[in-house]
Amino acid sequence: MFVKNQKYNLPDKDGFFGEFGGMFVPENFKPVLRRLDDEFEKAIADENFLKEVYDLLKEYSGRPTPLYFAKRLTDHYGKGKIYLKREDLNHTGAHKINNVIGQCLLAKRMGAKKVIAETGAGQHGVATATAAALLNLECEIFMGETDMFRQRSNVDRMRMLGAKVNPVTQGTKTLADACDAAIEYWLNHADEVFYVLGSAVGPHPYPKIVRFFQSIIGAEAKQQILEKEGRLPDYVLACIGGGSNAIGAFTAFIEDESVKLIGAEAAGEGADTDHTAASLTKGKKTYLHGMYQYVLVDDEGNPRESYSISAGLDYPGCGPEHCYLRDTGRAQYYPITDVEAIEAFERLSRLEGIIPAIESSHAVAYLEYLMPKTNKDDIVIVNISGRGDKDSERILEILTQRKLWIKSK
Repeated sequence: MFVKNQKYNLPDKDGFFGEFGGMFVPENFKPVLRRLDDEFEKAIADENFLKEVYDLLKEYSGRPTPLYFAKRLTDHYGKGKIYLKREDLNHTGAHKINNVIGQCLLAKRMGAKKVIAETGAGQHGVATATAAALLNLECEIFMGETDMFRQRSNVDRMRMLGAKVNPVTQGTKTLADACDAAIEYWLNHADEVFYVLGSAVGPHPYPKIVRFFQSIIGAEAKQQILEKEGRLPDYVLACIGGGSNAIGAFTAFIEDESVKLIGAEAAGEGADTDHTAASLTKGKKTYLHGMYQYVLVDDEGNPRESYSISAGLDYPGCGPEHCYLRDTGRAQYYPITDVEAIEAFERLSRLEGIIPAIESSHAVAYLEYLMPKTNKDDIVIVNISGRGDKDSERILEILTQRKLWIKSK
């Protein structure tokens, strides 16, 4: 159920998707990444390895996840049909487990005893801690102090699973800083640890590795929609920060040109404000975290702080394949504000009894723009990348405050 051997043959041998991507790391570290690339390619050519990965995803994580027809949400718009790919029903509550199971089994295959990871919303950290416990690996997680506060329940889960959680106190104390800290630790301990990178970012071969293990999302959805509707969807929609759930949803459909691919990125207080994470809308081409990509920059061209209510989308750049898909026009990316995401969080909860992660709510929010343009026969798949119990307390508080403010007016 993983996607490989497509005519769409990217990245190239040097890790580039067009001009984006690459391996921009110190020369003495390139052999580590080349060995990882070699071992990954050997692993995915080994049917026994792929069976081991899929068996765990099936028996332990609960795949395949359902493709659910959202009747009340569909009726709400009165236009095309809306299906939800329920990645929130995975063990640990998000899509992150797909990639983590694969990478942790690869780590064991390569002889590693310890894994490290960065995390923003905590979903990748929880998934890594979970797989490490299952596979008897030592685990250390780097998480921004700000995110530790706003995602306290996930911090508790990581610790319960036996992981050491390191607060990152520099910068904005969010996901980008957690990435910096994890990469720095990895550079100094590469002989001892395996870095389980959570998104489709970083130096080659990580974007390719993450895409492969997450491609199960779109592969399943494609088979499921053909069974349910007898044809491909017209649209596939996903939220995007670094881009792992979106590239997972998109990959199986990239060669199907009739299927429109749409990413909803975090605009924060607005794409035209300084408080945004909309790198594909407002970013410039530059280098960050070992790759060439679109990045939010200041007046001097240096990466600047990003902002989003969503810790998982609060990243100043974006995966190189999404940058390529944007520039070639194969996918379109649109900014969604905090307010729009919060409203979508409530809408899906009230209409379908599904509480989405605030990250996923950005994708749900884009339906407000998309659905009026659809016809009755159109089919839309929305990837619900995670569940929202981690966000519920905070979002309910914000909604209550907003309603009190509106009432006072």
